[in-house]
Amino acid sequence: MRLTKLATVTVCALSLVACGANQATPPASGGSSGTTTEAPSGGVKVGVILPETATSARWEGFDKPMIEAAMKAQGLDADVQNAQGDVQKFTTLADGMISQGVKVLVIAAINSEVGSSVAAKAKARGIPTIDYDRLNLGGSSDYYVSFDNVKVGELQGQGLADALKAKPGAQVIEIEGAPTDNNATLFHNGQQNVLKPLYDAGTLKLVRSQAIDGWDNQKGGVTFEQILTANGGKVDGVVAANDGLAGAVITVLRKNGLNGKVPVTGQDATPDGLMAVLRGDQYMTVFKPIKDEAEATAKLAAALAKGDTAAADQIANGTSDDPKGNRKVKSLLLEPQLTTKDNVKTVVEQGYVKASEICGGDLAAVCSQLGIS
Repeated sequence: MRLTKLATVTVCALSLVACGANQATPPASGGSSGTTTEAPSGGVKVGVILPETATSARWEGFDKPMIEAAMKAQGLDADVQNAQGDVQKFTTLADGMISQGVKVLVIAAINSEVGSSVAAKAKARGIPTIDYDRLNLGGSSDYYVSFDNVKVGELQGQGLADALKAKPGAQVIEIEGAPTDNNATLFHNGQQNVLKPLYDAGTLKLVRSQAIDGWDNQKGGVTFEQILTANGGKVDGVVAANDGLAGAVITVLRKNGLNGKVPVTGQDATPDGLMAVLRGDQYMTVFKPIKDEAEATAKLAAALAKGDTAAADQIANGTSDDPKGNRKVKSLLLEPQLTTKDNVKTVVEQGYVKASEICGGDLAAVCSQLGIS
């Protein structure tokens, strides 16, 4: 099914450089997955709840250690926990943090329903809430820090359009993220800003667009294979909403002898995604400044912990539309970057992925040619 337009974003995006990860190996500082949380000792208490690790290891591999470091730099004592995709666990973690008296609650919710419920509980206790990375539609969070997710989709759409520019009438399959994740909707909206005019003009042909519940990579691969089979095994390009789904798509393409012949998009600049890009199986990924997202969130939390809403408003000086809640949410959205084979080196130079993680075996020669070391 086609994703529907749930949100639009109006913001003055900042151009920053860093990256995120989807299949990264969590560093030693990566964290606990327990269902309960202990109050952090010393400093101003801030609670942070991340959504899961099953479909995206970026949360533990990058967001958690970067948030912890950024919060510490702001004089805050952050308790960062992961709900592991469990809505009840997310609620339990939030209840524990609220009862401990955290001064600010930062949530990257599993879905808008649980995010909105948690934000309402925090609001009732006078605790300001920041939606982190995902805006909870119909919620009451005071602020939102993320990326310009429409721009992420536009980069994906432009990447595919560039890869297929010499193939008029190319057939495209879209494998999208979870319909319950507003970010997935924004990604899709951005993709369509670029691709729909090409579909309408007949420059490209859309075979089918399908959202994948829970961003489940296995489901994404199965769904893509079903669509490919129904289309007679023909496809010229694939929009995959992130590197995990791209990897599942590439597995199917490889089975059909099509990997490296069919451009595939991605997102998150994960080690697996970057290796696929270097290998030529994936055309592009999107490099997202998670470190800057974490640092901006920490600065915002520090201002809110002091009750300084004027300072907070200076940090989150844009707005995002929440049509379900009929409101505008104060926001700070960061600028993503399109990453192809030619600029994978930039991701490595920023220190978020080590050359040793992506340059082994058959990719050693490619990395050498590109100056990645």
